[in-house]
Amino acid sequence: MSLITDRRPRNWIDRLWSSIADRGRAYAEVPAASIAPAERARLLARDLLSGKGEASGAARARELLDVLVGLDAPARLAFCRDLATSYLPDPDRLRAAAGAYLADPDPARASALADAAEPPRQELLRRMNQAPGGTAALVALRQEILGAVRADPTLAPLDSDLRHLFASWFNRGFLELRRIDWNTPASVLEKLIRYEAVHEIQGWDDLRRRLAPDRRCFAFFHPALPGDPLIFVEVALVQGLAGAIAPLLAPALGDPDKADTAIFYSISNCQDGLRGISFGNFLIKQVVEELQQELPHLRVFSTLSPMPGFRRWVERRGGDPVTSEAETLQLAARYLTNPGAKSADPVARFHLGNGARLERINWMGNPAPRGMQESFGVMVNYLYDPDTIEDNHETYAKGGAVVRSAAVAALLPPALVLAGQTGE
Repeated sequence: MSLITDRRPRNWIDRLWSSIADRGRAYAEVPAASIAPAERARLLARDLLSGKGEASGAARARELLDVLVGLDAPARLAFCRDLATSYLPDPDRLRAAAGAYLADPDPARASALADAAEPPRQELLRRMNQAPGGTAALVALRQEILGAVRADPTLAPLDSDLRHLFASWFNRGFLELRRIDWNTPASVLEKLIRYEAVHEIQGWDDLRRRLAPDRRCFAFFHPALPGDPLIFVEVALVQGLAGAIAPLLAPALGDPDKADTAIFYSISNCQDGLRGISFGNFLIKQVVEELQQELPHLRVFSTLSPMPGFRRWVERRGGDPVTSEAETLQLAARYLTNPGAKSADPVARFHLGNGARLERINWMGNPAPRGMQESFGVMVNYLYDPDTIEDNHETYAKGGAVVRSAAVAALLPPALVLAGQTGE
């Protein structure tokens, strides 16, 4: 079944391109409908890249995406393989540009080399993006590619090109931060239930609790996907640093006007086709600013985060099973303070790279089955101090050093602390 299903105009940009495509249809010579769909898609792609008219190009792009929608998944992946293997840089031009740069490496020749090295495939993808719903269709297409690339490495160049283009098209400057509440359109709320990846939302009643006055939810949106969140974060307004997830998911937390702490307890990416495009670092920092302006009595901004790789790391080490609280917390401290290692926790890398401080490790923060399976129930607080975020980020980025609280440092063996080593 096609992942590229709904390409109806979503906003004024789509409506504009749809109108242009309608007018350009008369000028676009497209392959006959009697041609087999897979071959028709290949011919349309070549015509789209070779054409020059804007209106006729929009018409061809729309026709191509319409054909791709009608293909089954194997035929669509065959089309993707053709894109990945056929639309290559001109070897003679690339060789000449490389030789010229090596002979005289000035900025102009570097620019000429970059132009020569860009595969025509990228320009084709840009032109496909001009079709109404083109951006959403390409994101969905990459989702299919990501599901197949491990078994079919020939798709890797196309995945790389899409990731490169998405990094520009989904630049932070194009993103809009919106608060999600119970008055948000139901179509968006439905997607929160579907996309929640950390703590499953148990239907509409649970979602309503998570959008109550003692919570906040924010999401990034893109103009080309106005009704689809890219990433969202759920926040609990509480008193003091939270060490367990169950109270944060309870029906009521308390009076938000008395809260002094904002706990970020769930961050979920929504678009599989945008994997590798980072939004979370911008999201957290901007939400901190929004909360400071709305609720100036908040003093502490922290996460309550899982450790999805901890149990695997412990089990790979061998030895006796982990049975005591003290032993588990000590092992967790060693694991988290060495995020540059092969066994690094992805959540730790994300928050430490954003400039957070490793603040506290919580025993039995999540005793639910998933929490026990991933991390023996342990959860972590990463503190976002607006005054030190940038310093912490630079410290981590330059040398991998983990900025941590005295409470975490106390869990580490003195020899490691004194030697400046933070793990194994």
